[in-house]
Amino acid sequence: MFRGRNLHYEGSDRVRGLGAGGIGAMHLLAQRTGLTAAIDESLRLLQVHQPYHESDHVLNIAYNILCGGQTLEDLEQRRQDEVYLDALGTKVIPDPTTAGDFCRRFTEADVETLLATIDRVRVKVWQQQPAAFFAEAIIEADGTLAETTGECKEGMGISYDGRWGYHPLVVTLANTGEPLSLVNRSGNRPSHEGAAERFDQAIARCQEAGFKRILLRGDTDFSSTRHLDRWDQAGVRFLFGIDAMPNLRERAAELSERAWKRLHRPAKYVVRSAPRSRRENVKEQVVVERGYRNLRLNSEDVTEFAYQPGACRRPYRVVVVRKNISVERGEWVLFDDLRYFFYLTNDFDTPAAELVLLANDRCAQEQLIDQLKNGVWAYMVMASLAWTLKAWFALMLPEEGRWGEQYTAEKRAVLKMEFRTFQQAFIAMPCQIVRAGRRIVYQLLAWNPWQRVLLRGVDALRLPLRS
Repeated sequence: MFRGRNLHYEGSDRVRGLGAGGIGAMHLLAQRTGLTAAIDESLRLLQVHQPYHESDHVLNIAYNILCGGQTLEDLEQRRQDEVYLDALGTKVIPDPTTAGDFCRRFTEADVETLLATIDRVRVKVWQQQPAAFFAEAIIEADGTLAETTGECKEGMGISYDGRWGYHPLVVTLANTGEPLSLVNRSGNRPSHEGAAERFDQAIARCQEAGFKRILLRGDTDFSSTRHLDRWDQAGVRFLFGIDAMPNLRERAAELSERAWKRLHRPAKYVVRSAPRSRRENVKEQVVVERGYRNLRLNSEDVTEFAYQPGACRRPYRVVVVRKNISVERGEWVLFDDLRYFFYLTNDFDTPAAELVLLANDRCAQEQLIDQLKNGVWAYMVMASLAWTLKAWFALMLPEEGRWGEQYTAEKRAVLKMEFRTFQQAFIAMPCQIVRAGRRIVYQLLAWNPWQRVLLRGVDALRLPLRS
């Protein structure tokens, strides 16, 4: 069907095309929210601003990530693209060497200043949302190993499994997917180190913004039992995984069968057409044919009991998931294995099964972390700004009007988009750049289903923000 054979490439001086046409909307977003001015006002790293200001460097790195770049070296492609420069109304942008020198100027205090500056603008964006947005803030924390093959990178260390790299801590707002805090650490540091302090910062920021309730969520490394009483007294709800310690396993095993209830998980998606038969599991066939050891989940049950951690002055609720797993080898069932998973919470009202699903819902944070974990701390913070701009653009989409229900669904879809999907839908939008008088005009050269959402967002950005 692909019959094109006599293909030729020719240059054209009449059409000044830009593949990443959506970058104009991100630049307009940075200006309208006051992010550009806020960075220049609070960050002081350059003694002379000729020609660049601090905001030029920060946004240069964030825009590079939005346009598909992954490293500082990709900035060279941007600075050699005259149409890209015209689209942003500039004659030159920092090259990779200059950008690297800017990153090295950061001290720990400077990185914290940049994070606080972004947070102040973040609150302004949140204040544009309807009242329902502030029902509950879900704050998550996780650590991940960012491996490196370099030999001269300061601060790297050896992880528990022998890999060189860094171990950044990422605190996010699950409601929008925004990174609230990002801390780089040596590769040999534990996941929970410094998490409680970052949780406190995020709690203060969300309370300042006006969220009515706050939920802290994390895996077993983030239970931080010595901080639980303080968070509970402050009215903060928490739901953490907790290690399957011998005393907890013993208590769960001693419970009668009447205490357990079957855990039913909802379907991953709704079948909107006729259901199709399930395809053969090729991996399963290979495991059986070659006689490998195989674990098969038969059922899940849930129960609960009260438990007081040693660092706490009062008991809390422990929700237990019991997984009944068959251990097989080939076609033979060897034995059944019972495994227990524990969750610690101060929520005594929500049904146990719902709490399990709520705890498991934090797996989406892994996708966000995968986009953020490359580079040193200052670069990581500036790169994470690309994801923040993506979330802010979605939050700025209006929901009122005749088509309010549809607009709300589209806004929710953009918020939940993976970063690469957002790039393809909103950034990789071919445009012709025309500079006429004092205007920079983006003339769309192609169509995609999200084009009208982009245009609606740009129209909303031209309106003043609510104070």
